[in-house]
Amino acid sequence: MVQIRSKFLRLTAEHRLSISERILRIGLAVAGLALWLSLGAVTPAAAVDAVRVPVDVPVIDLTNVVERNKSDGDVIQISTAPGPDGIVRRIAVRARESGARPDWIVFALTNDSDEQIDRLLVAPFHRLIGSGVVWPDLGDRRIEAVTASQGLSPDREPSPDADVFLITLDPGTTVTFVAELKSPNLPQLYLYEAEAYRQKTNGLTLYKGIIIGIAGLLALFLTIIFVVKGAVIFPAAAALAWAVLAYAGLDFGFFQRLFPLTPAIERIYRAGAEVVLAATLLVFLFAYLNLQRWHVRYGHVTAIWILGLVGLIGLAVFDAPMASGIARISIAAVAAVGFVLVVHLATHGYERALMLIPTWFLLAVWVTAASFTVTGQFQRDLVAPALLGGLVLIVLLIGFTVIQHAFAGGAISQGLVSDTERRALALSGSGDLVFDWDVSSDKVFVSPQIESLLGLPKGSLEGSAARWLEHMHVADRDRYRVTLDAVLEQRRGKLNLDVRLRSANGAYHWFNVKARPVIGSDGEVIRVIGTLSDVTEQRTAQERLLHDAVHDNLTGLPNRKLFQDRLGAIFGFTRADDNIRPTVLVIDVDRFKQVNESVGFSAGDSILLTLSRRLGRLLRAQDTLARIGGDTFAMILVSERDPERILALAELVRRAVSTPITYAEREIVLTPSIGLALFDPAPAARKDDALKNAELAMAHAKRQGGNKIEVFVPAMRTDRNDRLALESDLRRAIERGEIQVMYQPIVRLEDRTIAGFEALVRWDHPREGRLMPQDFIAIAEETGLIVDLGVYVMDRTARELEAWQAALEVEPPIFASVNVSSRQLLRHDLLHDVKTVLGRRRVLPGTLKLEITESLVMENPEYASQMLQRIRDLGAGLSLDDFGTGYSSLSYLQRFPFDTIKIDQSFVRQMGNGRPPVILRSIVQLAADLGMDVVAEGAESESDAIELYQLGCQYAQGYIFGQPMTAAEARRLMGAAAAAATEAA
Repeated sequence: MVQIRSKFLRLTAEHRLSISERILRIGLAVAGLALWLSLGAVTPAAAVDAVRVPVDVPVIDLTNVVERNKSDGDVIQISTAPGPDGIVRRIAVRARESGARPDWIVFALTNDSDEQIDRLLVAPFHRLIGSGVVWPDLGDRRIEAVTASQGLSPDREPSPDADVFLITLDPGTTVTFVAELKSPNLPQLYLYEAEAYRQKTNGLTLYKGIIIGIAGLLALFLTIIFVVKGAVIFPAAAALAWAVLAYAGLDFGFFQRLFPLTPAIERIYRAGAEVVLAATLLVFLFAYLNLQRWHVRYGHVTAIWILGLVGLIGLAVFDAPMASGIARISIAAVAAVGFVLVVHLATHGYERALMLIPTWFLLAVWVTAASFTVTGQFQRDLVAPALLGGLVLIVLLIGFTVIQHAFAGGAISQGLVSDTERRALALSGSGDLVFDWDVSSDKVFVSPQIESLLGLPKGSLEGSAARWLEHMHVADRDRYRVTLDAVLEQRRGKLNLDVRLRSANGAYHWFNVKARPVIGSDGEVIRVIGTLSDVTEQRTAQERLLHDAVHDNLTGLPNRKLFQDRLGAIFGFTRADDNIRPTVLVIDVDRFKQVNESVGFSAGDSILLTLSRRLGRLLRAQDTLARIGGDTFAMILVSERDPERILALAELVRRAVSTPITYAEREIVLTPSIGLALFDPAPAARKDDALKNAELAMAHAKRQGGNKIEVFVPAMRTDRNDRLALESDLRRAIERGEIQVMYQPIVRLEDRTIAGFEALVRWDHPREGRLMPQDFIAIAEETGLIVDLGVYVMDRTARELEAWQAALEVEPPIFASVNVSSRQLLRHDLLHDVKTVLGRRRVLPGTLKLEITESLVMENPEYASQMLQRIRDLGAGLSLDDFGTGYSSLSYLQRFPFDTIKIDQSFVRQMGNGRPPVILRSIVQLAADLGMDVVAEGAESESDAIELYQLGCQYAQGYIFGQPMTAAEARRLMGAAAAAATEAA
């Protein structure tokens, strides 16, 4: 039993031992796996090449020999440089903060001497060289920690400007260093001997102190100048100096020593300093050149620019590199734009700009050097301090320039001048020149500027008074002598007259002479002294104004005022010479307004110039041609006395105007209406009557259709009075109900039923009785009354048409035609008038037709096509009146939206005379092909109606079917009740 128990205990112990061993083995395996995993997570790095550190070399640049590494974790594994024994070891370095992923640099140093070497590893916080333009590097802590592969661990040394670590190299050792970077940028890394680094720091400290002292004194001095003088350029210059002082203090680390700053705050201050420098430089340029004086846009651009820079100060708090980059670009832009402005204004004689050229040129050079520096083209350490010194020098030159401008002028600028000096300054400022005649020695002295102006050799105008007169215009000499003698005799008074002096090229210049006598002690005039002023431009302008006042600006011909003056002078000569018998012609171009509307006013002016040249070639030297109105010319004919020869000349004038004028590959044919007033030898005849009589004769010729020559007869005065009275009555005819609308039937030839009416207007004059359209339509068109008259006729016709259609429902419906004049078609208000009438009256679409003549449409086919299409869209019909009598183009006819063609009655009459209706048949066939209805005017007999129907004409109009009738008669004819018409109204 005991044996069994002891055996059991032995087996249990063995079993426990095996379990312990197993647990131990599993633990070792897990540890090994964890170590393998941890080593697998470390970033590997290859072995580095060692840099030899000689004992006698004070500084070594390590910037380009270090190896940069990025890690995926907080541990980096590197291979060390081979030691003296040639063995390469691997070490792992952990970051200061767990979980961080910093950048690393690795470098190795070899001390092959038998002495211990101590060196300072220096990484500057900020370096202008290579900092960049866009999002520049504004400085930061560079190295967080340095780990050595062997020996003493590097110790951080206190420094406000750089990360400094003390490195110790034992004799005969090679040490690999791993540095954890605080920021990804490492612009520079040096290995300094301690004394060399101290000397460098102390040497630059002295230089920086001098630069900051100069900048501070300059800023303070310019501020004092601003307080004393108060001009706007002084605060601008002072602000620029303070900005440079702030920038230099930050860059040299002066403020950091006074007020300890964190790297983040320092970046904000540095960006803000660059923004303020750019803004103050822009403000100084604007204030010094006084750009607002040259153009108001300069002020607007500068204000927007400055506001943008002010906004950058706020941006610097959130993104200092972006604000700094924009500020650097702005400085370069101000330097470039400013240099262009300075050179431009200097070449135009602006003195301030001329004084600023050297300084701004140096600024442009400085900006260029700074650009090369920040982009890394310049690598020397002394470049950055030199640039700051150069910037202070530029501001110093700007201060000298401002001070020179401030104190320029000496006593004059301070108002310390005598009365004599003030007068001399006033004479110089006025631009007048000195004239001095020494009477006793008979010697004339003038300022040399006059001789230069006239192109004469120096001293040409000096000498005796007789020699002076040789250069004066002949017409001015006597007047000059008389005025001068009067001053000498009376011993008082003054000279104030304009004279002409001859230049070297023979041209004359006008000068105003203002002089007074100087009386000597004996009471006699000893000299005459005063000024000469060049008044050539004023006299030329006066002569030009005088010429323009009596001449036409376009043709250069005399205007109405000069024409009447010459006519009065010629009538004055007639009293002394019976052989002078002037004849007055007035030439008015027919329908010239339509020419202007068709080809444009510039072309109309060219045509008038051509006509003036043609008419001028027909006259002799003693005759006069004038332009007395827009398209009206007038002639005074003195060279001819015989009435027949005068009429022959008038015919030549008519032919000259009627000759086609080519303009832009287009022939323009004009016709004149010529009025002719022969000389009236009666004593009561006046020059005003002659011109009025010629105008009356011209108006009479125009009423006859134009292209005529009419000789004035006294009966024309009565016709004119009647016409004026008729015009006055016409203005009130519509209000008085004197205008009557008559309706002439239009018959459908197929069944001889009434298809529609044409509206015709009559005037029941209270004194003259019933007047036909030819008696007053021309007056209405000239006065513009045709517009109101046309609207009235259109509305009355639409009212009757509404009543006809309500009383008689037929297919196709009854229509009515209304004539439209040229004055109405050329108005855009015609569309409004048609729309108003159609909106007021309920008539079927297309039944109210507007009749437009063929010649009216072809005056301006493009415009007419647009207007007609819009009228058609409103719901009105369109009828082409008098077809075949004009000069229409068939290609244009296809483009016009006409639905009806009215054949002129002349073609129907030819058919009645037994001639073959060839043209009539062609017109009817053409209308059928175009899908248009045809209305033939002038059907006077049954045979005319039958033949028209056989030719295919659908409608006819003429006295055989009915004469024009009143609205009541038309309603009775159509069977429409009077009540229907009244209800429609």
